[in-house]
Amino acid sequence: MEIRPFKVHVPQATLDDLQDRLARTRWPHEVAGAGWDYGADLSYMKALVNYWRDGFDWREQERAINEFSHYKAAVDGYDIHFIHERGKGPDPMPLIITHGWPSSFFEMHKIIPLLADPGRYGGDPADSFDVVVPSLVGYAFSSIRTRRGKIDHSNLWTALMQGLGYDRFGAQGGDVGAGVTSALGRHHPDQVVGIHLNGDLDWPNPIPPESELSEEEKDFLRRAAEWEREEGGYSHAQGTKPLTLAYGLNDSPVGLAAYIVEKFHGWSDCGGDVESRFTKDELLTNVTLYWATETIYSGMIGYYEGRHYVDPNPPAPGSRVEVPTGVAMYPKDFYFPREWAERSYNVQHWTEVPTGGHFAAQEEPQLLAEDIRAFFRPLR
Repeated sequence: MEIRPFKVHVPQATLDDLQDRLARTRWPHEVAGAGWDYGADLSYMKALVNYWRDGFDWREQERAINEFSHYKAAVDGYDIHFIHERGKGPDPMPLIITHGWPSSFFEMHKIIPLLADPGRYGGDPADSFDVVVPSLVGYAFSSIRTRRGKIDHSNLWTALMQGLGYDRFGAQGGDVGAGVTSALGRHHPDQVVGIHLNGDLDWPNPIPPESELSEEEKDFLRRAAEWEREEGGYSHAQGTKPLTLAYGLNDSPVGLAAYIVEKFHGWSDCGGDVESRFTKDELLTNVTLYWATETIYSGMIGYYEGRHYVDPNPPAPGSRVEVPTGVAMYPKDFYFPREWAERSYNVQHWTEVPTGGHFAAQEEPQLLAEDIRAFFRPLR
């Protein structure tokens, strides 16, 4: 496997074009008192875009991003971008962390140092990890998706880790990354020592009849249906007609920012104030990564393929992920009952974190890092 160093650099022409588009934004009208109820709040978006134009310094964010060790590798026909930070401890454990949507590798910028060098942050150097954070195919600086069909990232990540010299490793992820991490545990148990998940667990197959469910599980299914009605529109649109969305989102930076930032507001433990969890710089760095790489459509394609893919070798009914599994549940993310999780996983570690939401690595990096360390400690 060819592994080559990579440096994040957005051409100045791309940044100049972004500024020109921001200056020519055509804003929608406002419904009185709408706030965030109808979508991204208009007054907030105007303030954020003003900062994007006049206060946000992409080059400063780019320099900070490049403080990590970035690489690219050709894996099974895809160009995979990843961060690889060596652990500072007596025997670091290899750990691959997978992001979700509408996130990116940038979500992990706070936990990478905590995991790679715990001693520097008050932890035990014996808990250190060699941290690998790849960009999913279709996201950021990995290959864009140009072909039909589901991509098995578990195979790609296993090949990547073996190419880095890691025959056995741990895996962690949330959202889409939780699905990839679950597949790593399910399909590669000889390479994966354990998996740690925050949110978006696999559902049992088949779903048991209601008579066999606990009251908490029944409540979970009611909440899931309600969440789908109120929050699931993005997933349905991306899973059915992603290209139609992409024309607007790939052409309008403000449209793209509104689409992404609304999720950071709605899915985080921010109490209605998105900047209580994410700075403007953090929000706009993630959005600018999508804008500069033109990957919003490529990232959404995975939803379409996931909805339409028919697995020729589906898991046997009732099968579970048998590698040791740790789960961290955050109060403002979608909560899964432990008994529901145990139908699909060999759960050996379960933590109900007191604060945080969907973007745990950014919202509560210290709590997430501590839970990852605790779960993997006996598996070293």
